[in-house]
Amino acid sequence: MTTVGTPLSKTAKKVLLLGSGELGKEVAIELIRYGVEIIACDAYKNAPAMQVAQKSSVFSMLDGNALRAIVEKEQPDLIVPEVEAIATDTLLELESEGYTVIPTAKATRITMDRESIRTLAAETLNLPTSPYRFVASMEELKDALEEIGYPAVVKPIMSSSGKGQSILRSPDDLDAAWQYSQEGGRAGNGRIIVEGFVDFDYEITLLTVCHSAGVSFCPPIGHVQIDGDYAQSWQPHPMKEKVLARAQEVAKAVAESLGGYGLFGVELFVSGEEVIFSEVSPRPHDTGMVTLISQNLSEFALHARAILGLPIPEIIQYTPAASRALVVKGESTTAVFSGIDKALSEKGTDLRLFGKPSLTGKRRMGVLLSTGKTISEAQEKALRMEEAISIQL
Repeated sequence: MTTVGTPLSKTAKKVLLLGSGELGKEVAIELIRYGVEIIACDAYKNAPAMQVAQKSSVFSMLDGNALRAIVEKEQPDLIVPEVEAIATDTLLELESEGYTVIPTAKATRITMDRESIRTLAAETLNLPTSPYRFVASMEELKDALEEIGYPAVVKPIMSSSGKGQSILRSPDDLDAAWQYSQEGGRAGNGRIIVEGFVDFDYEITLLTVCHSAGVSFCPPIGHVQIDGDYAQSWQPHPMKEKVLARAQEVAKAVAESLGGYGLFGVELFVSGEEVIFSEVSPRPHDTGMVTLISQNLSEFALHARAILGLPIPEIIQYTPAASRALVVKGESTTAVFSGIDKALSEKGTDLRLFGKPSLTGKRRMGVLLSTGKTISEAQEKALRMEEAISIQL
């Protein structure tokens, strides 16, 4: 397994967390359990991870000068990116100066934009992907669609949670899709990817952990996305042994090519016995929040152990499990959640409210977790939990 930078240390005492949302919060909690000091950074005050960290700092993760300033001030043992949009040129410089970036600065840079990761997967690793083109203008978009055809998906090369993403079903959708792609990217206007639809049977997230003893996998996670954003997930997603083995080969190839230690969320399409690469995050994945209730070590605990160089002797899934995103629409700084007691009244249920300080438009404010004897039972229980909760804005 390829690694880059200073070897990870079991005695790391200070972590700079770049991005402090709900996933970063769970990573921070796991690291704090090992006595690590956390400096949580994000673009707004009182972000979820800041509520548990020992220190915090507010600045744009795309501001390279601000990023360098906090690193030089705090002298962290590890720099842990937890969002896509970061000043990656600064991370590369810092890594070259001896700082350890998780998993590597290269991985953060490549996965920050869809163009780099798709090129790596399709052209360097020769992995199957959907048909795609990169375009920078309306005219190029029209030309790409002449080749790829309809329906197609348009995405900014750098975005998350479905922002800027549209489905084009006919030429009538072109103007609105182009405009939205330019508004929804993390770095503003820019190049986009046009992807042809894949005729797949199902899609999964394969959580892949690169650690000091090798590579480990969590049981596959099935998921549903709405408008490109995670809505629900379940584990394990049933797969033939041969197909799962191939999925693990693909995920391992991608993770090892990016280098370093940590957890990678590898998204894959499966069509028959063919495994098709979609995307990868070099950090815990939103669909993987189901592991908070399903496994002996959640994806966040696995990430913490891997980056600290601690052993991961075994990953055990206890029972079929499901998760459901608690998405709220509206405007508020004082959202109140009711019905939590009813939601937690059944056996095998849990939830997390993220503690986000404000709501503008549509925002994921929590996650509902459940177990069952079967996946269907767990999913039905998660749905009942959602129906039990009401939100006053």
